Amino acid sequence: MASYVYILGSTGRGGYRTYVGWTLDLDQRLAAHNAGRGARSTRGREWVLLYAESYPTRNEAMRREWHLKRDRNFRKRVQNF
Repeated sequence: MASYVYILGSTGRGGYRTYVGWTLDLDQRLAAHNAGRGARSTRGREWVLLYAESYPTRNEAMRREWHLKRDRNFRKRVQNF
């Protein structure tokens, strides 16, 4: 089953923010974030999908998520797409 790593972007109180996560279903996960059922740090904002990568296993997606969360330069470049 394919797994995805994604980067979300949002403008709102406190300025522009990005969020990195992984999921099995991108559309359902984005809807959960926008409905306030996502991660606590994403609640109360309107999020848009900026970037996504597909991986064949959950472990590979989680490993890539770990690296993307620490790569601020990549997140800033994605924000300007």
